[in-house]
Amino acid sequence: MTDKAKKSLEGEGSYSATRQYNAGLKEHVRSADVGALGKKAAKALEGPEGAELRKAEKQGKQGPRAAGSSRKAAGRR
Repeated sequence: MTDKAKKSLEGEGSYSATRQYNAGLKEHVRSADVGALGKKAAKALEGPEGAELRKAEKQGKQGPRAAGSSRKAAGRR
């Protein structure tokens, strides 16, 4: 396999996707009013969707397997 072919091969954990994500995140933080977005999120937690948001946060912190998405359940080994 040539060096060029090795560089173009990307699987899970793609370097180019990571660079693209990081650049987009950096631009968002630079250009967005992060403080206002934080206040909006806090207000959403106090509103009617607050319970659902807290549930989603809890599931996210537990990881993918806690939500019932195990490899065995998906038929993979």
